[in-house]
Amino acid sequence: MAELDLEVIRKEIDKVDRQLAAILEARLGLVMQVAEYKKAKGIPVKDKAREAKVVEKVTDFLDNKDYVPAVETIMHSIMDAACVLEEAELAKNANRNLKIGCFGVPGSFTHQALEDYFEGRTYERQHYNLFEEVITAVSKGEVDYGVVPIENSSTGGITEVYDLLRKFDCSIVGERCLKIEQNLLGYGEATLNDIKKVYSHPQGLAQSKEFFKDHPQMEKIPYFSTSKSAETVAEQKDITLAAVAGKKAAELYGLKILAENINFNSNNSTRFVIITKAPEKVASANKITVVFAVKHEAGSLYKTLGHLHHRGLNMLNIESRPMEGKSWEYFFHVDLMGNLEDPDVIEGFEAVQNNCTYFKILGNYRADDRKE
Repeated sequence: MAELDLEVIRKEIDKVDRQLAAILEARLGLVMQVAEYKKAKGIPVKDKAREAKVVEKVTDFLDNKDYVPAVETIMHSIMDAACVLEEAELAKNANRNLKIGCFGVPGSFTHQALEDYFEGRTYERQHYNLFEEVITAVSKGEVDYGVVPIENSSTGGITEVYDLLRKFDCSIVGERCLKIEQNLLGYGEATLNDIKKVYSHPQGLAQSKEFFKDHPQMEKIPYFSTSKSAETVAEQKDITLAAVAGKKAAELYGLKILAENINFNSNNSTRFVIITKAPEKVASANKITVVFAVKHEAGSLYKTLGHLHHRGLNMLNIESRPMEGKSWEYFFHVDLMGNLEDPDVIEGFEAVQNNCTYFKILGNYRADDRKE
C-alpha cells in the first residue's frame, strides 16, 4: 500500500472546497428565490417537514452510509444558515415605513437599543413617558413595534414591565442587550458640590447607589426615565439639579458630565425587548419567554420546573410576581432556550400546562448573543 502524502491530500481537499463553494453559492441563490416566493405568498420561512425530506434525500445519495450522521449534521447547518439569510434579506428589503414606540425621550438607553435593533430599517419613532403607554400603543396597533427595558444585570427585573406584558395582548419578537454606563449630568458650570437634587429613573438611581453613599447631600428623586431626567435638568437651567443618565443624553441636551460611570457594577447591562401585537414566526428563534401560575400546594413549582429540566430545556431566568387579590400566590415569568417547534419544547409545555392554573407564551425570538 502506497504511503499517504498529506500535502497531496490537502491539495485535493482544496479542489473539492472550491467546488463546494460554487455549489453552496448556487444553492443559496436558489434559496433566496424561494424567499421571494414565500414573501409574496406570506409563507413562513421555516418548513421542518420539507427540511426532513431534503436531508433524507441527500443521505440516500451517499454510497458510504457511514457518512450519514455527519452529512445530516452538515445539511441541517446549511439549512439553518440559509433560513437566517432569508430572514435577514426579507427584513432588509421590507419597504414599509414602520412606526416604533420607544420608552423615554430621545437620548435614552431605550432609544439606543431601538436604533441598534432596527438598523437598516425605515421607521418613525414615537416616544412615551410610561411603560404602559408603549405597551398599550402596541396592543392597540397604534405602532408596529415597541421597545422597553425588562431586566438589568445589577438590579434585576423591571417588575412593572413583566406585569404589563402579562396583562396586554402583545408578543416579544426580539431582544437587545446594552452595556449601561450611568453618568451624573449637570447644567452649565455646575460642580459636584453644587448638586442638591438628582433626578433619574429608579433603576438608574439603584444602579448608582454606591456613588450616592459617598454624596449623602444629594437628594435622589425618582423620575419617568433617565433621558427625561436629563431633559428636565436642561430645561430648568439650575446648577443645583442633576440627572443620572447616559452620555448620549448629555450630548443631546447639552449637559456637563460631572461624574462618569457611577454605576457600582462595571458589567452593568440592560436587556430590552422588542414587542409587537402578534407573534412572529422566526426560524432562528432560540429563546422563549413564558408566564405561568401553579396550584397553591406544596411542590407545585418544583414539579412544573421539573418538566422543563427532564426534557433538557435550559432555563435562563425566573421572576416571580404577586397575584392581585391573592395573598402569597404568584405568577412566574421564565426565560428558556428553545424553539416552539422543537418536540422537547412541545412536550415540556404540554406537561407544564397540565400542572398550571395559568399559562401564556409571551414570545419566541432570537437571543441577543453579541458580545458587548
